Amino acid sequence: MRPLLLAHRRLLVSSPFSVSRYNCRLRFSAIPTSLRQMATESPAVLASRAVLTSIDLSKYDSEQAKLMDERCILVDEDDNALGAADKKTCHLMENINKGLLHRAFSAFVFRPSDGKLLLQQRATEKITFPDMWTNTCCSHPLDDFEQEKVEAEQLGVRVAASRKLEHELGIPQSQTPVDQFQYLTKIHYLAPSNGIWGEHEVDYILFLTADVDVKANLNEIRDYKYVDKAELQAMFDEPSNSFTPWFKLIARDFLFGWWDELLKHKDVNGKVVAKSLAGLVDGSKVVKMV
Repeated sequence: MRPLLLAHRRLLVSSPFSVSRYNCRLRFSAIPTSLRQMATESPAVLASRAVLTSIDLSKYDSEQAKLMDERCILVDEDDNALGAADKKTCHLMENINKGLLHRAFSAFVFRPSDGKLLLQQRATEKITFPDMWTNTCCSHPLDDFEQEKVEAEQLGVRVAASRKLEHELGIPQSQTPVDQFQYLTKIHYLAPSNGIWGEHEVDYILFLTADVDVKANLNEIRDYKYVDKAELQAMFDEPSNSFTPWFKLIARDFLFGWWDELLKHKDVNGKVVAKSLAGLVDGSKVVKMV
């Protein structure tokens, strides 16, 4: 029996579990590296490698369904790029609930002469958040375009914002120069749309002051309007209006204060200038709103 007892003691010593009379303690260093990495990786990282759910889009508007093939940039909770997946995959709640997270932007275009903000109402045809009022344009930099993957100076999201302002509102890209967008910060939020769809994004907030010509793409937006602060607040107070969840979050925590600052910083011609807000916010970190 004694040799068996000694062998049992040697097995305990070589095990990753150290057992004493008073405790049972896992020796972390003895766990294989791959298992240790899995234990410390975030939900977004794990989800980026998971088997993800898909869905048939044949019952939806054909133009909107086609756009769901575009490939979003997957990120972790600190906005580190992880790869890519199509919009359909990224916006299914079943995948979002696994932690799947992607990069996005929210652009706010203000009229220089009076500082009014251009809003849009999303089209009924939209698959996510149809018929809701929101900021000027909200979409995604795409893995499909090399320039939109460039992270330095937020170039990718700026390029994407100019592209989508043209696609959704018909605003010529010549009126939305990439270098005139003022980046403020980025937020991490999660919001269901209905039982199937939702959003889970690291969302870059961009301000732009520009005189723009709008020719709305009616498959993207059903209405648009310029509002001042009081008019926007009145819209929020009207129960019949519905708003996208990211717009409500940004308005609640940031928009009105930043708007005040914008109105304070006019140029010699009395016009508001978005670039005057440079340095107003420390945009180096992701603001967690989940």
